[in-house]
Amino acid sequence: MYSASLSRFSAYALRATVLAATLGLSSGWASADPLSHGKALVEANCARCHAIGRTDKSNHPDAPAFRVLSQRYPIADLEEALAEGISTGHPDMPEWVASPDQIDAILAYIESLQRP
Repeated sequence: MYSASLSRFSAYALRATVLAATLGLSSGWASADPLSHGKALVEANCARCHAIGRTDKSNHPDAPAFRVLSQRYPIADLEEALAEGISTGHPDMPEWVASPDQIDAILAYIESLQRP
């Protein structure tokens, strides 16, 4: 009886984990691969104006390419701006407030672009 209950519990736990991962409810995936998570976030929220890759061009003339941000200011300084909502970027930049996990992922992605 005990092993059958444990087996049913294990099967339930596995299904719940797969469902959570499928629906994006797992908080651990972002920390497991912050670069992919950061890239997905900037693709969804920033790519309309900013160049977010190693060679692309920004669509907005006042939006700096992410690969050169470290030439303007320390990347770590973006943490506070992302947490409070960047509203002082280019004039028509929408305000967006990121969660701590999102900030870590975005900064990891931007920092990865600063290296050759």
